[in-house]
Amino acid sequence: MNERAEAERHDELARLRAELEHLRLLANTVPVAIAYYEAEGRTCRMANRRYAEMFGFDEQNIIGRTLEEIIGPEAAANIEPYRHRVIEQRTAAAYEREVRGADGITRIVEVRLLPHVQPDGESVGAFVLISDITHHRRAEAALRESEERLAKFMHASEEGIVFHKGGYITDVNPPLLNLLGYTMPEMLGRLTLEFIAPEAQQKVADVIAAAPETRYDSVALHKDGTRIPVEFIVRTMQHQGQTQRLTIVRDIRDRLAAEQRIQHLAHHDALTGLPNRAAFVERLERRMAEARASGESLALMFIDLDHFKRINDSLGHAVGDALLRTVAARITEALRMGDMVARFGGDEFLVLLAPRAGSSVVAEVAARLLAAVAEPMPASGVTISVTPSIGVALFPQDGATSSELIQHADQAMYRAKSGGRARMRFFEPGMAEATLAGLALESRLALAVRQDEFVLHFQPQVALARAGRGGATVLGVEALVRWAHPQRGLVQPDEFVPLAETRRLILPIGTWVLQQAIAAAVRWRAAGLGCGGEHERALPVAVNLSAVQFQTAGFVDMVAETLRAAGAEGSMLELEVPERALAAEPADVHDALARLRGMGVRITVDDFGTGTTPLARVKSLPLDRLKVDRGFVAGLPHDAGSVAIARAIVQMGHGLELQVVAEGVETPAQRDAVQAMGCDAMQGFLVARPMPEPELVDWLRRHAGSPPR
Repeated sequence: MNERAEAERHDELARLRAELEHLRLLANTVPVAIAYYEAEGRTCRMANRRYAEMFGFDEQNIIGRTLEEIIGPEAAANIEPYRHRVIEQRTAAAYEREVRGADGITRIVEVRLLPHVQPDGESVGAFVLISDITHHRRAEAALRESEERLAKFMHASEEGIVFHKGGYITDVNPPLLNLLGYTMPEMLGRLTLEFIAPEAQQKVADVIAAAPETRYDSVALHKDGTRIPVEFIVRTMQHQGQTQRLTIVRDIRDRLAAEQRIQHLAHHDALTGLPNRAAFVERLERRMAEARASGESLALMFIDLDHFKRINDSLGHAVGDALLRTVAARITEALRMGDMVARFGGDEFLVLLAPRAGSSVVAEVAARLLAAVAEPMPASGVTISVTPSIGVALFPQDGATSSELIQHADQAMYRAKSGGRARMRFFEPGMAEATLAGLALESRLALAVRQDEFVLHFQPQVALARAGRGGATVLGVEALVRWAHPQRGLVQPDEFVPLAETRRLILPIGTWVLQQAIAAAVRWRAAGLGCGGEHERALPVAVNLSAVQFQTAGFVDMVAETLRAAGAEGSMLELEVPERALAAEPADVHDALARLRGMGVRITVDDFGTGTTPLARVKSLPLDRLKVDRGFVAGLPHDAGSVAIARAIVQMGHGLELQVVAEGVETPAQRDAVQAMGCDAMQGFLVARPMPEPELVDWLRRHAGSPPR
């Protein structure tokens, strides 16, 4: 029996060891730290590997150690209330705390304490189960932070935000409430489609069903029924612990208005609001295609304002812009239903008359336009008026393409200008040839500047006191430029100077004239040719200036350098400034003239009476002489208007203590007329025609009583 009992006891121990090993293996496999502490002494009697290693021990050397030795006195004190509840009250307890492990890493753990109670009710120990919940708690914290950031974003954003699940609204932000005019309770729980315009609901429903990440334009409805263009930016995200759809609602009314504005500006002139050139040409070509198919005719008008640059120069661009707006409105009002108008550029306008506009209709519309545009209008305290010149080209006879039709209407307009302005002309085939000739002249003129093809002729100016009475008191000579064209011979300035001014070729030509004229004056002084028989006083030479030349930066310095280089005195030069050049900035004009006068240069206002310079401006300028324009002299002595104007200019000049010179005097009757008015000097064919320098020298010796060389 004893042997048998010993064998049974041995087998039981083996079984228990196997079960214990099995339990130890199981305890080390589960993802939980497990330990057992006996109540008395709070000593550890069992721990799996995870628990032991958490606190820097192993499964063997942790056994028999107290709770304070394993987790530390401070931690043991903190969890004492939970241990007490388990041992004394025999109930389970749970708590979370941070544990800094032996590896130096701090973890968040969930601790569960389970009481070990004997059948007699005595509490003898406690089981400890520790789960690492660091990942879960940090994920929850990150989610909370994300939710908080989202909540702050929703309230801080200026754009509307709505969350919905299955199309039902779960959350909205204040900007969306403000945009749509609702309160939060009025929106929560309702279908998003209730806030969408009917024609846009299907698109929104399709997006909700397909759940793409997308953005698109739609139309929302305000509480009062107002339709609001919006852009939706749709995303899927976590919100309030659920997967929901987020939609950013962006008010795009300003954007659409800006796009419409840009679209309008792309096709309209910003100053006048009329269609611009590109839009007009597009409509013109469409009308031409329709007319070609129907066999109808079209009439295109090219309108250009006469002397508009003079208004800009004298009154400023602000007045010029106001004038253009007024003209645009007047043209529009004068047209008929179906006519089209556009601003072509600058002071140019295009008008396309409705189909079947015959010559009589064109003439009638042109007459209305001429009258409407020419009506005076107030500007900067004065009343101004401007006239249009109109050219007309007809489709299909005057052009097969839009560019050709516009070009021919433009050519007809220039013919209207050359015919006296403020009139209408139809295109004629010969006009195109004349335009080509003008282009050829422009090209040849540029070559003439490079090849120095210009010569000077000179015309004397004499005092009126002795003119025509056996002698002539010569006051000076005027230098007049001629173009020595290789094929055409001498070309008069009237043919090329306006073109040279337009293309700014007048600058090199004007500089050349100034240099040559001063050089001639130096030669005359050396030859003993003096002024008015006073041989010690050099004979001055007068040089015509263009407005472009006078207003060019550095002009005064160029004059000073030319005088210095030629060894000439300022008194040997007279500059004839056109009246319209005085319309520039007053301070600049006064400064330039004062500097020239300071050099001794004499200043004459040329073509006086043809411009719009206020008398107060003339009075304030440092001037020496006024020239009565040849246009007024030509009407003397029989044209009452010319007599009145010429007499007024003479009286005004003398009132300002200026000499007055009459130019273009060709007959004794004209001479007697200007002399009777009190003119101081004259110039014209009656005295002498313009002549080359050698002939001038001979003339001076014959007529001025100068001694021979």
